[in-house]
Amino acid sequence: MGEVRIIYQYLLSSIDTEYETVRTMKNSPRGCVSLLQNRQNGMRFIFRHYCGNGEVYRKLLGISCPNLPQIMEAAESGGMVAVVEEYIQGDSLAELLEGAVFTPAEARKITLQLCGALWVLHSMGAVHRDIKPEHVIIRGSKAVLIDFDASRIFKGECSADTQILGTTGYAAPEQYGISQTDQRADIYSLGVLLNIMLTGKHPSKELAGGRLGHIVQKCTMVNPKKRYKNVLWLMEAL
Repeated sequence: MGEVRIIYQYLLSSIDTEYETVRTMKNSPRGCVSLLQNRQNGMRFIFRHYCGNGEVYRKLLGISCPNLPQIMEAAESGGMVAVVEEYIQGDSLAELLEGAVFTPAEARKITLQLCGALWVLHSMGAVHRDIKPEHVIIRGSKAVLIDFDASRIFKGECSADTQILGTTGYAAPEQYGISQTDQRADIYSLGVLLNIMLTGKHPSKELAGGRLGHIVQKCTMVNPKKRYKNVLWLMEAL
């Protein structure tokens, strides 16, 4: 534990000396997200400092995936997490969806790319738990899934999540303490996101038509056992 605390303190110290804050991007009771710029080379990074669990960020260290940000540093101490990650330049899906919807081909492409990101997370036992338009950045032709502050590692011995996190409308029913979340919770959220890309509305208000609508319906079943078993099955359906 002493070594972990030293790494955490060293990371905070290097942030103060090596970087300058360009702007604060998010501030909440849990913590903040800032855009930093390296004083020497001008490169920009995202700095996250929040109260929670940083296990998923630490597992992502050294992982390279075109649909996930590169995690440079991750440390935690006393329930506080500090993360330095790649700055993804582009528009969020939330911005692109303002007053517009996507064609079926565009929505399908983005969903497939997010499945690729989730396959990496799920393969290491992680569940994102907060998939929504604000957490998807479109960089060129690639969709990048960001923000793992609410993410957790699935623990087989637990009957429910220790902390209820997620966004109303996108969070699967089991995220509200009914049972422990696993990869099928992310499939639920991804189904909601796909429907919103196609119709601009939650599937409970207006379900997309055609085959993609059937896929949304299966993704968003209340019973997790009736959803796609994993993202590979969803990718095959897409």
